[in-house]
Amino acid sequence: MRVVRVYQDEDVRYGLADESTVTLISDEPFAAWEAEGIVPLSHAQLLAPVIPTKIVCVGINYRKHAQEMGHNLPVEPVIFLKPPTSINGPQGEIRIPEGAERVDFEGELAAVIGRRTHKVSPGEAMSHILGFVCANDVTARDIQKRDGQWTRAKGFDTFCPVGPWVETDVDPLDLEIQTYLNGELKQSARTSDMIFNVYELVSFISGVMTLLPGDIVLTGTPSGVGPMEAGDVVEVRIEGVGSLVNRVV
Repeated sequence: MRVVRVYQDEDVRYGLADESTVTLISDEPFAAWEAEGIVPLSHAQLLAPVIPTKIVCVGINYRKHAQEMGHNLPVEPVIFLKPPTSINGPQGEIRIPEGAERVDFEGELAAVIGRRTHKVSPGEAMSHILGFVCANDVTARDIQKRDGQWTRAKGFDTFCPVGPWVETDVDPLDLEIQTYLNGELKQSARTSDMIFNVYELVSFISGVMTLLPGDIVLTGTPSGVGPMEAGDVVEVRIEGVGSLVNRVV
């Protein structure tokens, strides 16, 4: 099942998509809902598929990326937050902020929480996840180095594209993840190369903070991160999930 959020008839609606249509539903996908009509997928304006109360990110979670960044392998997940106002949707514009000299792409698999999640085990985490999306943890790398921490560099508006939908029927433990810049492959890995898998991450994070329906957990980026410039098109493509495309302005 693909959960989408669309702009339809001057209103924002949730729906369930297949290869050609969107079935509009009466409420959020986390609640009881009824079907309320069908529209062609080609006519639907896809938005970010959920609006989270928080975006929890994981750094240094692929071995080769840790080497690329000159970090030792972590003994427990390294987590940080992006603000909900950084959310961006499929085909949305990534805006380079004034004063940023280098803005990088970081393609990632992200989990969308489906119900209240507090101190769950890795085995329990699976039933607390609605599904998975493609994500891009956009980072102003020069600002990150100047600040010595990550909040400002990763928190600008438009710096968290997610989408194109929440795919509920996929096993996240061994998926191909790729990032393309202007059609050129830049990142390529499998999620099985993660240091901590999705369920371990959700379990760990839920021991720190309660996760709520719609919250998003970005699970880290593989090696190959690099800069984008105005006019570039970046695509995050994940096997079994979908393709997230954004233009840089």
